[in-house]
Order: sequence, then structure tokens, then C-alpha cells
Amino acid sequence: MPKLIKNGQLVDDNAEILVLDESQAPEALTLPAGPVFIPLAVWQAHKSAFSDRSDVGVWLDSHDNVEDLAPDLEDLSAVALNFPKFTDGRAYSAAALLRSRYGFKGEIRAIGDVLRDQFFFMQRCGFDAIQPKAGKYSDAQLLESLASLQDFSAPYQAAVDQPEPLFRRAQRAA
Repeated sequence: MPKLIKNGQLVDDNAEILVLDESQAPEALTLPAGPVFIPLAVWQAHKSAFSDRSDVGVWLDSHDNVEDLAPDLEDLSAVALNFPKFTDGRAYSAAALLRSRYGFKGEIRAIGDVLRDQFFFMQRCGFDAIQPKAGKYSDAQLLESLASLQDFSAPYQAAVDQPEPLFRRAQRAA
């Protein structure tokens, strides 16, 4: 079974990321049993067909707008944000918006071309699950990469995971 990093631990992942076409009729969309992520366009076109499933999440590609999903966030338990290339950082902003502007409390999963060097920063932006491309890392490499979630002991800047900068925390401690 594939693995992913979730809440700082290596866990089994039984969710599927599906690529579907929004032009298909709702009855033609057959989703597998168990947790599944569907594209934003499919969700928007057929969300009433999925309303009875609490295990359906939505995945956004880097060009999709978080604002388009905002009205439906209370109906979702998970959102996946795709990194088509590790150099495309739009998903960082999307995760921060989901957490800070929209108050999303569910799972935010990083999918696609994610690298170990990014894991710490993904966590700072609001990601709580990281799923590298299949075959990118062995289970042993993923286990070793958990250490990268602690790369910096006291980040200076404010972020989603620590809303106050270090100098303010230091002032309060003094």
C-alpha cells in the first residue's frame, strides 16, 4: 500500500487521485469505494452526485483558484493541491489561503512533484499531508524524510503554522 506523510507521521494511503472529465454525465462517473480526490471542475459540475459521500475530496491544479472552491469547503473533509513541477509554488499560496482566509480545518494534501526539501515549508503554509509522486521515494526514504519537517527549530517569519514572528515570541518570553 502506498504511503504518505500525514501530521508528521508516515501512514498508509488508501485514497485515489482521479483524473476525470467534467463533461461526462454524473451517472457515467463511477468512483471507487473509499477515499478519493476528484478534479475541481468535476466537483463543480457534479457536486450533487457526490453529496452522499464524505470520503470525496477535491484536488486543485496549480492554475485553479481556491476562491472557486470556497463556498463548498464546509462540505469537504480534504483538499489536495497539485504541484505539477517542484518549481511551481502556487499551491503554497493556495494552502495558506485555505487555512487563513477560509478557515479550512480539513486535510490539505500536497500532491505531484513534491521534494523532501519542500516538506518543512509545505507544513508552514498549512499542508498536513504530503504525497510525493508514486515511485519518487521508497518507504524507507519517506521515513527518513520525516526529519525534514523539523529542519528549523524556530522559524523567524510568521506563517500559517506560527502566526507570530520570532521577535514577538521572544518579547513575550522575556
